[in-house]
Amino acid sequence: MAASQASWLTNATVVDVEDGRLLADRSVEIADGEIRAILSTLPPGRSNVTDVEGRFVVPGLISCHTHLSIVFPMSATDPTENPAATVLRAAKRAHDALAAGITTLRCVHEQHRADLWLRDAQRRGWTEVPTIFGAGQAITTPNGHGAGAACVVAEGEEGFYRAALAELESGADHVKIFINGGLAGEGEDPARAEMTDGELTGTVRAVRRHDTYVVAHSGASSAIRQALARGVRCFEHAYELDPETAALLAHQGAYVTPTLVVTRCEPWMRANGFEEATIAKARRAADGHLESIRHAIAAGVRLLCGTDLPPADDVGGLPSTVVELTLLEEAGLSRLAALQTATINPARLVGAAGEIGQARPGFRADLVVVDGNPLDDLAALGTVRLVLQRGRVVKSAL
Repeated sequence: MAASQASWLTNATVVDVEDGRLLADRSVEIADGEIRAILSTLPPGRSNVTDVEGRFVVPGLISCHTHLSIVFPMSATDPTENPAATVLRAAKRAHDALAAGITTLRCVHEQHRADLWLRDAQRRGWTEVPTIFGAGQAITTPNGHGAGAACVVAEGEEGFYRAALAELESGADHVKIFINGGLAGEGEDPARAEMTDGELTGTVRAVRRHDTYVVAHSGASSAIRQALARGVRCFEHAYELDPETAALLAHQGAYVTPTLVVTRCEPWMRANGFEEATIAKARRAADGHLESIRHAIAAGVRLLCGTDLPPADDVGGLPSTVVELTLLEEAGLSRLAALQTATINPARLVGAAGEIGQARPGFRADLVVVDGNPLDDLAALGTVRLVLQRGRVVKSAL
């Protein structure tokens, strides 16, 4: 097959998210879906050139805690919903995410495995959505945090082993479980452990057969330590993380997705029909949640950007993903380290460190052009002028 004609972004300021350098006045050559070269001058006679007029070019963002099919309030979930409706709702949110510069999503539970359907539809060229790494359906214990949210229900080591294998054999890239209670339901307690040692062992045994990993909804440190000891390597929320457990996470190379925005989005929650009791629980958890992530930062835990809200939903005038980055800065990360939670770090977790997450030659041409320098103000990522996915323009507002 003949190589495609190259396209160019010129007069660009390329942000190197690995070391924080700004490469000004660059021309970016794109061909066959990849970045071929970043040059200080545009070679003469080139066609298919887009002048970005000094704007900033960053790698497409990666959101690591996404539920595209979720309904609000979550108590309104209908497990018998027509799967076509589920996928259409998920597709709308995925398309919105792509337009916001989020070119890759890690989904961590979708009703009817909507993430896997969308992933396959994108690969066939049927729809424009971010690249998806999907969990299919999450697995919960009876009456656990995932009960009533169209999750798979399992019990015991063999039950979780078989349920995890079923998701993986359906095409899931990873497996999602719930090791603690959460904030959403009345009477739930994020400190309450929900899985036995055997259930954790069964889940991990299944993912190791497929050379992948387990993602765990988590609250209290005791359950995090229990799961970590049995091979779980990625933890979501970590609402109540103590310094000692943070140190263990760092030592074992585990990842944490803080989702700080879920305890700091009261107007969004109210607009989406959440009950006042749930809003109050989130508000009460907010300070401890932030302190937990400060412990993670101090220990050197590898952090990921994720929201638990639709990734492009407006939260105070910015997409929730960008709000999350600003909250990670508030927790103590540098702007560069915060940006790495949505680029380099997740690329490493999903096994695509040489493909996505950086604006460098040889990487996929998933690129976003913004007016301002995100290393001066992360909120600059909220004004997206151009989005390329695999070198193809999917949004232009230049």
